[in-house]
Amino acid sequence: MEIKFNVQFLEEASDFLDSLDEKTKEKVIYNIKKSQVVSDKELFKKLKDEIWEFRTLFKKSHIRLFAFWDKTDKMDTVVITTHGIIKKTGKTPKSEIEKAEKIRRDYFE
Repeated sequence: MEIKFNVQFLEEASDFLDSLDEKTKEKVIYNIKKSQVVSDKELFKKLKDEIWEFRTLFKKSHIRLFAFWDKTDKMDTVVITTHGIIKKTGKTPKSEIEKAEKIRRDYFE
């Protein structure tokens, strides 16, 4: 299968992954890799404008990694992960989407 995009983790996203227990982290990484080859809104979903999220449900925990696309290099499409949360409610907190938007703006400046 062909990989549709590469994924890069900003420091805060890496720190979030490192804070998870090993099995949860493995499941999140597995889902990210799967989303690189299969289009599935249960794994990778657009939230708002330029902000997307990698989605993992594992042991009744809703893990979300926020991300955006960087297509400045026409040869290599990259999805940049900004940060992650473990959701407690069904709705994604607006403050987390705004945080991802700010990180995206800072990234492109």
